[in-house]
Amino acid sequence: MNKTQVPLLNTDASWYVIDAKNQKLGRISTHISNILRGKNKPSYTPYLDTGDYVIVINSAEVSVSGNKTTQKLYRRHSGQPGGLKVETFEQLQTRLPNRIIEKSVKGMLPKGALGRKLFTKLKVYSGPLHPHNAQKPQEYIV
Repeated sequence: MNKTQVPLLNTDASWYVIDAKNQKLGRISTHISNILRGKNKPSYTPYLDTGDYVIVINSAEVSVSGNKTTQKLYRRHSGQPGGLKVETFEQLQTRLPNRIIEKSVKGMLPKGALGRKLFTKLKVYSGPLHPHNAQKPQEYIV
């Protein structure tokens, strides 16, 4: 009888740094989500956390194509009646540039407990500096 090989827990997770400067939002988000899920490894298993950590720098300088800077809308709701807040890509980029990449990547991860666990491995910073130098992150070229 054949037995299915199941990878062990991901104890040797790598760290990657991705520079979002002048990168397209959708393209960079797919690369990030694939690394978080572990799809870039031969030991990829859909129901296990086999992914790596990702550090995104310069998130304030991510770009979108076409008229999305004024037409793309981000909605959030407070839960109260009439509590819907809507802002454009441009407004959110000036207010909270990290949230744009976080929201884009979170939508590409699986829904449920596994997706929430994978999302904690994403670290996004608006500037070129990050506090994770002790982990010796590798440069990831998109």
